[in-house]
Amino acid sequence: MDEITESFRAPAETTASRERPAAVTTARESLASTGVHLMSAAAVRAHVGVGEETWTRFATHWEDLSPDRYASERGTCRLRRYGQFSLIPATGEMAQLPDTPFVQPDRSNPLYVDVDRHFDPLTDAFAADPLLRSVVSLLGQVAGALDPAACWIAKVHPFRVVARAGGEGQPTPEGRHRDGVTLVSSLLVSRRNAAGGRSAVFTPDGHELLSTTLDEPASLLLSDDRTTLHSVSAIRPLDPARPAHRDVLVTTLTRA
Repeated sequence: MDEITESFRAPAETTASRERPAAVTTARESLASTGVHLMSAAAVRAHVGVGEETWTRFATHWEDLSPDRYASERGTCRLRRYGQFSLIPATGEMAQLPDTPFVQPDRSNPLYVDVDRHFDPLTDAFAADPLLRSVVSLLGQVAGALDPAACWIAKVHPFRVVARAGGEGQPTPEGRHRDGVTLVSSLLVSRRNAAGGRSAVFTPDGHELLSTTLDEPASLLLSDDRTTLHSVSAIRPLDPARPAHRDVLVTTLTRA
């Protein structure tokens, strides 16, 4: 009996897997098997170890974004900034990279093929925010389920989509698309007077894998960008006499 038990015993866990929080393990397993995962706000907050006051302070960075002229040319009111970091997942070491134009690979975003988009850089305060670094570190741990990269390039996009009074705002005017990366994530930071904004992830043939409205700050949607498409529906003001906005942090990871 002892010999039979021994032959079916699971392999010993590595130190890293034993120390990995349950929420991260669940996210990795879900991404590896289905290509998508929704991490609850409670799980994200617990992992990065912050409370309501810290999240509220973090949200103030979204008051210092710049107009996205490329979106406005297509009738969408969107504010944003953009920056890049390197991330060593084994150590969590993260370093800001020089500012460069934002370029998406061919056959990813149909609206901006071969377009170098120039956005205002991240503010120094945002780039140095410990919460930003904790979130990117979390993403590096999760992305290891898709690719055991020794170093990631994290592209960081704080977005605000605005719906004017009586109108609507389009978070993804390009519709279903890829970003041309390995992992794509969307972290809800804030919603104000906003209805709609439903996030959906699809297989390339159009099968819906997940559809959800991120409505609690710190909710985190993750997807394998190599095998899925994603989109977000329009937002509209709950009170049509006042504008609405939806603030998110979109971060993508690609092997360096």
